[in-house]
Amino acid sequence: MTGAPKGPAEGSPDGLPGLLSELQWRGLLETMTPALPARLKSGRPLAGYNGFDPSGPSLHIGNLVPVFGLLHLQRRGGRPVVLVGGATGMIGDPSGTSAERNLLDRDALEANVAGIRGQLERFLDFSPGAGGAALVNNLDWLGQVGMLEFLRDVGKHFTVPYMLAKDAVQTRIATGLSYTEFSYMLLQAADFRHLYRTMGVELQMGGADQWGNITAGLELIRRSEGRADGEEPAHGLAYRLLLDPGGAKFGKTAAGTSVWLDPKRTSPFAFYQYWLDRDDAEVPRLLRLFTLLPRDRILALETDQALHPETRPGQRALARDITARVHGEDVAKKQDAASKAFFGTAWINDPAVLGALYGNVDSFDIPGPDATAGQIGVASGSYASNSEIRRAIEQGSYWLGGHQVTSLDDRMPPLVGGEYLEVRTGKKRKRIGRLPR
Repeated sequence: MTGAPKGPAEGSPDGLPGLLSELQWRGLLETMTPALPARLKSGRPLAGYNGFDPSGPSLHIGNLVPVFGLLHLQRRGGRPVVLVGGATGMIGDPSGTSAERNLLDRDALEANVAGIRGQLERFLDFSPGAGGAALVNNLDWLGQVGMLEFLRDVGKHFTVPYMLAKDAVQTRIATGLSYTEFSYMLLQAADFRHLYRTMGVELQMGGADQWGNITAGLELIRRSEGRADGEEPAHGLAYRLLLDPGGAKFGKTAAGTSVWLDPKRTSPFAFYQYWLDRDDAEVPRLLRLFTLLPRDRILALETDQALHPETRPGQRALARDITARVHGEDVAKKQDAASKAFFGTAWINDPAVLGALYGNVDSFDIPGPDATAGQIGVASGSYASNSEIRRAIEQGSYWLGGHQVTSLDDRMPPLVGGEYLEVRTGKKRKRIGRLPR
């Protein structure tokens, strides 16, 4: 399933009461406030929000857990509210960090917010209406609050011991925590209360490392907006932190770089390949977290995966589905075809596939339209010298575009689409060359 959903999902007639069981089955739910289940069963409309840090122009796949949380809320009939921290992004949240973040100026933050909004539209339905998603920027209200007003209306509700007891604060005290970051939880609490007052938002969601900030917001609302009937005015829900097999936060490549949703920062091929390369043991969890495939389909894929792990059915379904949602169905099809072609045994004769591969796998510029096998061997980085090429020719392991090279002076075969050449050295090593345009 790709594209933004339109209202509650098919197969979810229980609406909001079924939200918690859905999150539980998919491995998203870590903890919640005690009164939330009863609130969901009430049948009354519910708006919930999650905050996102706009310190960059793109979300990365580590952000997908809260994004899918909002998506499940909307599919069950709730209203998702996306809070982009234009104000708090100027400060930085100490949760999950070991050092204070750089502060951003207003222009950079506005550009980042615009980029993030476009990516979220791939997941959430922002159509007008009671259930349509909304995006808000806390700079719009926190930027208008003076220091004395903030201390009087927010700060007075919190004691220093209460703030010091938060895990995120305790973790950072040892390495140094500025007053700027120490105040972050008060700002996030003020956000929750503002959304509660102005938009009727009763639920804040976030990663388990945000639980201290979430409960600070609940405390502020309870103290300043408490209900006469004793019912809890607001609620919190935390997602389980997603860690990679090495115990680090999920979402980075082996080289330590983030996998971004922006195709200019992570190419669609690299994005697709990241999911395809997941270990078999990770696949059941990732299918639940990052697709909307129904239970019976996921369970069938798990069975197929166990019986035929060499064909990677679970990884392919995962890669295809999430790539289609982030980059579009046509792009996902191209990446699927490119991946199968590059890791297959047949020579690639489709210029579109070679174009998708060029720059994403070992690639090089063909030194000219009349280049020889010797020149290509060196230019491609396949061999360091002509003597290495001669040994490869003697071993029969150097091929150009389906033709076995027999001499350094062999001319390259016709280029695919007039510009691409596939080079193979040995049994598995492939490179893609392109004639400079």
